[in-house]
Parts: sequence; structure tokens; C-alpha cells
Amino acid sequence: MSKIPKYWVKAKKALSRRDPVIRKIIKKHKKGSLISRGDPFFSLCRTIVGQQISIKAADSIWLKFEKKCKNKIIPIKIINLSTRSLRNAGLSRQKVSYLKNIAKSFKNKSFNVSDLKKMSDDQAINYIIKLKGLGVWSAQMFLMFNLNRPDIFPTKDIGLIRAISKNYKTSYPPSDRFLNKLSRLHAGYRSVFTWYMWKSIDPVDVEY
Repeated sequence: MSKIPKYWVKAKKALSRRDPVIRKIIKKHKKGSLISRGDPFFSLCRTIVGQQISIKAADSIWLKFEKKCKNKIIPIKIINLSTRSLRNAGLSRQKVSYLKNIAKSFKNKSFNVSDLKKMSDDQAINYIIKLKGLGVWSAQMFLMFNLNRPDIFPTKDIGLIRAISKNYKTSYPPSDRFLNKLSRLHAGYRSVFTWYMWKSIDPVDVEY
């Protein structure tokens, strides 16, 4: 079952106090929050599907992918599906390879999600990116959407960068100096800041 993170209400108040720009966005978007499905394999598959494509395209491919898996996103299903079948869902050959690799890593337990709970954000990112096909952005999405870590700031995310540029009326892409300034300002709740930035340019909640 999806749950709202315990820190969410506190985070909204803190961000609103610190920054009039984000305060206005939070007031406008009263409903919704970062949520976790509690299923790490599902989250990683969703992240792979969403890499380097728009949210709309990712949603379309995901629906076809779910259909191929008969709505059971579990390692054995991915392992048993042929490359051709997965390619017919709209997945690139590379993404099929990544999905199968992750499925095998979960099945043989060479990747252990429970270990992440004891790790800092940076340690967890370094552990996740050992899985083929998962870079820093993918690891950050997993920490945000599956583990609901409160302080992730994915500055390589195109949607976040676009939203910052638009809302703060700054250059596109914003300078590193400006991003560092926002990072310091919202330290502690940068995941929440990121979620509201996404929300400000797309009413559909981002999910991984």
C-alpha cells in the first residue's frame, strides 16, 4: 500500500518558510505527495523503462510491458520473456538487457535491497550503480520513490532543471552556482523540493 512519507508535512512547512517561490507552488498543489509502492524490483524496472524518454512515452511503454508480464512484475517473469517479446513492448535492446540483468540479480540475491537501509545516500547510490543499466539518476529515483529518502537532489533530471529555470526565471540550464544555492537552501528536504518542481510543470504525479 502506498504511504505518504512521515516527513512530508514538516518538509512542506520548512520549504515554505525558506523560499517564497516553492511556497507558492506548494499552496497551488495541495494534493499528492511522494509515495512508495514498497516493491523494489517494480521500482527499478519502472526506472529503467523511464530512462531518457518523456513521462508520456514511458507510461505508454510501461502499460505494454505490464501486459507482457501479465501484470506481475517479478524477476522470473522478466527472465522467462524473450527479448523479442519485450522489444515488441517498445523497449530498446539495451533496456531489455538491463531489465533481464536486474531480474537475475534479484533472483540470485546478488543485489540485496535490505543492505541499503543501513547506508547513507551516497553509499546507497554507489551500491545501486553496480547493477548494469543503473546510473546515478536511476539510483536517485530509486532512493526517492522506493526508499522515500527525503534529501535527494537529482540535478541531471531534465524535468527538474526545466522547472527550476521556469520558476526561478533563470537561464536554461541553470548555472551550477544557482543549483548549489538552491541545494543549500533546501538541504534536508531536497526530494520534496524536487517533487514540487516536477508538479509545477506537469500535473500528473511522477512515479517510479
